[in-house]
Amino acid sequence: MPYDANLLRQLRNEIPIDRVITDILKLPAKRINQILRFTCPKCRNRHTATSREHNLARCFDCNQSFNPIDLVMCTTKCDFVDAVESLKKYL
Repeated sequence: MPYDANLLRQLRNEIPIDRVITDILKLPAKRINQILRFTCPKCRNRHTATSREHNLARCFDCNQSFNPIDLVMCTTKCDFVDAVESLKKYL
């Protein structure tokens, strides 16, 4: 199922990455010095941070960056289509 580029842009940029981590996926997380640290779904380490400016999450141990779609895919082990469908309701 092809998706409109505008929809994909909205999912990546308009659903705050902090919300995806804490409210949608409910990953273990803690705010330290105003930086959200979370458990990386790939390597399970906590050397992580988010960038509100770029709406990305990053793990510095496994060098993985996640946008909201990537994070849902990695955490829930679903494919791209399922991740997009699960995030659409949060726009």
